[in-house]
Amino acid sequence: MRKPRCGLSDAEPFGETLRWKQSTLSYNYSPIIPASQVKKVFKEAWKLWADVTPIHFRKRSRREADIVISFYSGDHEDHSPFDGKGGILAHAFLPGFGIGGDVHFDADEDWSFNATGYNLFSVAVHEFGHALGLPHSPDPGAVMYPAYNFVPKSDLQTAHKALGNTDYTVVDSSRPPPRTPDKCDPDLSFDAVTELQQEVLFFKDRFMWRKHPNFDKIGITLINSLWPDSIPSKLDAAYQNVEMNLMVFFKGIYYLITHMPAVVLMFLGFPPRVKSVDAALHIRNDRHTVFFTGHEHTNFSFCVVSRYNEVNNTMESPTAVAQQWPGVPTPLDAAVSYEGQ
Repeated sequence: MRKPRCGLSDAEPFGETLRWKQSTLSYNYSPIIPASQVKKVFKEAWKLWADVTPIHFRKRSRREADIVISFYSGDHEDHSPFDGKGGILAHAFLPGFGIGGDVHFDADEDWSFNATGYNLFSVAVHEFGHALGLPHSPDPGAVMYPAYNFVPKSDLQTAHKALGNTDYTVVDSSRPPPRTPDKCDPDLSFDAVTELQQEVLFFKDRFMWRKHPNFDKIGITLINSLWPDSIPSKLDAAYQNVEMNLMVFFKGIYYLITHMPAVVLMFLGFPPRVKSVDAALHIRNDRHTVFFTGHEHTNFSFCVVSRYNEVNNTMESPTAVAQQWPGVPTPLDAAVSYEGQ
């Protein structure tokens, strides 16, 4: 609840859904940061909405526009004052006359055009959705989710489903929308699974589920809600080294120890032919970690398992998974030690 977020209430009693009646909407703005960069950001944000709605957006130089975009500090006489850095980043008003459709950004925030500070493009796309009449979404992967989440522009540009259910939406069957994973999906496969203290974490794309022994419900959240700006999406493997109090994540030929720089897999003792890790399993009692990898050899593929001694920092010679772990299907997606199993 304390995360930087949109100022529109999550429990707002919207009543009848509000929509613009015209097919062309005008907008203008008065930026306090470099105008040329703001112009590009707002144009691209409106284009995203134009691609999935039958509405056209055009910029006006004079103030009389359907949607007025402004940067304000503190109390700006709309009964929704900003609170300085962090907290409320921006808010917007649903379609209507006067202030309806207008978008306000907090001028005190550290706005940026990349992953540092608060990305103006990500926030603008969200607030423009409100200006078109969309409420907040409970889906943490949706554009209209209330908490701030930096999403790369390439991801947002194809996020049709994330835009919310609206009669504006035009479905483009040639570009299937990215979707928030469903834990009940019979075809679901995990990118990685690991223990974290008392919890078990299941990773998929940029999302994760957290299973805690004291709670029945398993809720989905974003990876960067726990590790902001440090853990990539679509992991290959992950494990917790309890003795050294480390979390280790693998992606491609690199591995990342939380809050430390990435290092090449070769430094762990893998041969150069290993380009990624399929799964990692930390055996706490034996103080070693088992790595599952699959690779091509002559005319057939097979999977091997390697043991890494966490005390001596040495890698043992690999053996076939079928030999050391009979009956385990390969290649693996993920592995975890849970309740002694």
